[in-house]
Amino acid sequence: MSNLTIEELSAATIVAVNRLGLKPGQEQFITPVSYAAAAAVTPPDSAWQRVILNEEGHVVAFIHGNFDPNAANEEFRAALWRINVDADAQGTGVGTFAVQALIEEARRRNVGRLTVLWERGEDGPEEFFLHMGFKPTGETPYGEVIGAIEL
Repeated sequence: MSNLTIEELSAATIVAVNRLGLKPGQEQFITPVSYAAAAAVTPPDSAWQRVILNEEGHVVAFIHGNFDPNAANEEFRAALWRINVDADAQGTGVGTFAVQALIEEARRRNVGRLTVLWERGEDGPEEFFLHMGFKPTGETPYGEVIGAIEL
């Protein structure tokens, strides 16, 4: 997909983010349990939330990164918390564009490692994260994969 742009999440785009569709079977992979628990205690200024817009200016994806160098768990210090790509835009490069933007932001902040958690399973995000260069480095107590990419 060409001519994608990225901008901060705003009141003008949040409704569109909430309407992003999923492919059948993907619902079970939204926000791992441990991320949801950690999100409740992260400083509000650590969030990096962006929307991806297509050439017509429609929101086709949402990405939420987190930068908290003081987080107790290493996997939450610089992390990809959430990425949602609309079902119709999946497989067109939108997710890659979004993750590359987060990686660029991490590099701008002099972060050397970015992490992500995912659940394994059919229709899950594992193949995408591996394709992006994340490598499994461990597992959470909840059984989610901890993946990391060295920057």
